[in-house]
Amino acid sequence: MKLSTRGEYGLRAMFDLALRQGEGPVPLKDVAERQEISGHYLEQLIAGLRKAGLVKSVRGAQGGYMLARPPNEITVGDIVRVLEGPIGPTECVSQEDQTACERSETCIARRVWQRVRDSIVEVMDSITLADMCAEAKKIERDGSGDMYYI
Repeated sequence: MKLSTRGEYGLRAMFDLALRQGEGPVPLKDVAERQEISGHYLEQLIAGLRKAGLVKSVRGAQGGYMLARPPNEITVGDIVRVLEGPIGPTECVSQEDQTACERSETCIARRVWQRVRDSIVEVMDSITLADMCAEAKKIERDGSGDMYYI
């Protein structure tokens, strides 16, 4: 399963807004520059996120966008579902639009894809924007994030 730039850039934009939570509305131009995303493309992504209730807009000279909920209430899974659609490595195990085939009851491969989907969903739904902000601050402070040794 590979995410498109919609999911990748959308998550980066939401992370940027989360880092600035409490500072007031953030102009999209600033987010686009910091995250190196086309302003026009970012507008399209934000429109979907706003429609889903994850961001809100403020009009005017000091306007911009901000998170509609606290960062600890928005998960990576919330963002990816809005921008990419239902999570699932194959159509037959998609979270929403499962296309059943005549082999679905006995298909061993389908069971594998269900486990893959469930693992992806579990990880995406367990990471919030607040978690990402905390990790970024840790990296900034210590110069490193979590260390994994093999």
